[in-house]
Amino acid sequence: MNKKPGIMFMPHGNLQYSQLQPGRRAWVIKESYERIFDAANAEGVKIAFEASGETIEIIAEECPEVLQKLVAGIRAGRIEPVGSPQTHIMLANIDPEIGLDSLKNGLDTWEKHTGFRPVAGWNPECSWAGFIPQIFKEAGFELLVADADSYLLSAVPGLREATGLQFDVRGHSNKNALFKIEQEIGDRPEVLQTLFRPNLLENGLKVILRSDMLCNIMLWYLMGATEGNREQPIKAGEVREALERWKSRIPGGDGFIMPYAEDAEYVGTTAYFFVKQFGLARFFEPAPESAVRFNEILAMSREAGYELITPSEAAARYEAIPGKGFECIENGCAWHGGTAKAWSNTVYSRILDPVCVSMYQGLKAIAAQLGIADLRGDADCKEIMRNITTAYVSDSRWPPAPTSPGRFNVREALAALELANANIGSLMEKRGIVHAKALYSPGIMASQIAAITDELMGMDYFEERTK
Repeated sequence: MNKKPGIMFMPHGNLQYSQLQPGRRAWVIKESYERIFDAANAEGVKIAFEASGETIEIIAEECPEVLQKLVAGIRAGRIEPVGSPQTHIMLANIDPEIGLDSLKNGLDTWEKHTGFRPVAGWNPECSWAGFIPQIFKEAGFELLVADADSYLLSAVPGLREATGLQFDVRGHSNKNALFKIEQEIGDRPEVLQTLFRPNLLENGLKVILRSDMLCNIMLWYLMGATEGNREQPIKAGEVREALERWKSRIPGGDGFIMPYAEDAEYVGTTAYFFVKQFGLARFFEPAPESAVRFNEILAMSREAGYELITPSEAAARYEAIPGKGFECIENGCAWHGGTAKAWSNTVYSRILDPVCVSMYQGLKAIAAQLGIADLRGDADCKEIMRNITTAYVSDSRWPPAPTSPGRFNVREALAALELANANIGSLMEKRGIVHAKALYSPGIMASQIAAITDELMGMDYFEERTK
């Protein structure tokens, strides 16, 4: 007897988004996140919602009534909370110790503001390095939503050659070409099973894979756009056909798909769509019709014979398969057929990252001098770690020329560095080692921050060039 296959929707929120002005964050919370929470309630369906710790803090401060809708949805079992780092950072590009600390902080923030500590995790931009499963497991996660396309292009022999898709740090992504993967694996059940089942890694972490083969058509439908190469926007019938096509591939219905693990902000706003797809200076415009279409997709999924479930339900309900080939995923991969290394190769990263590294090394040297073995165990060091991590926020480093992050995005990273430096100086004074400037010099670091501030603020920024 055929089972009813599962289907998962996981919008993920990031209020540190490039080009999302701080004064517009509350508007996005209301226009996007609240609509998503209302949809889960109105449609009586289950979804997952991911957010960084800093996003949860902003929701709590700016729109506490929306946070209460999220909490109500979690309590009712309609929404599964999905955790991620406290700051939206590219984990693969950063010292694993910093990433682990931020993952733990993110979980603490979720628990503080909602009363729930997520067991499902999300890795921002699906950046990959060999230590990623380790730090998620160590942080306390039981499962991780990761990128199928990075996995398939790395682990399936000949797939990259057959599709012509290549990883290149100079490129933004291959997002609109990832349908080529489906063309190559659509009749290969031994490959498809990795998308339909949890993948159990050796350390006990379960991995659920999302793919732009599924997400992309949903995104273009939400936006009502034409994908740049057709006269008419994607219609509802094409979405239904995709749902039916993928359902037919799940043997006996004994499995699941994840057709939307994408930015939550595309539900209710245009988010970054017109920048990413067309290079236009159009950011976070109202798009209430996309929220209507999101509800339509949820309804279509049920009509197609799927059961809407959460990631944890999928991990518990469907027998896991041995996670094979994950060690082949290339260090520096990211979602959309792009690379995490693209973030570290922008001019903003090349200027900001060395200062972050130098400051972190200085903090560790001071901690060693003071006999502090666990930075998280010392309140002052823990706060400085968080300051440095905030300065690593990915959206102060993206996108590359000819577009750019917002000037304010870069200012926020610089402000975090200034705060970290001030707090290190206070730590040295408080602990009686202010003289030990061979370990760290707050004065010289202040001049270095001033120097990079002049350089970064002297640049022109995309949104200003087009006004």
